Amino acid sequence: MPKMKTHSGAKKRFRLTASGKVKRAKMNKNHILNKKSTKRKRGLRQATYVDKTQEATIKQLLSGRA
Repeated sequence: MPKMKTHSGAKKRFRLTASGKVKRAKMNKNHILNKKSTKRKRGLRQATYVDKTQEATIKQLLSGRA
């Protein structure tokens, strides 16, 4: 049986940290930026972690064990 492939969408969006957490970028930073305040856009630059309820699902997509 062939190897399972890593989920292409997930590998572009998430990174695993050394401690095993899943790091992600914040949403709402792609378009329609002129109505958002500078302070809000600056906050959206910071990365954050995936919620622990979703962590196992994301790790499964990244590992290729679907």
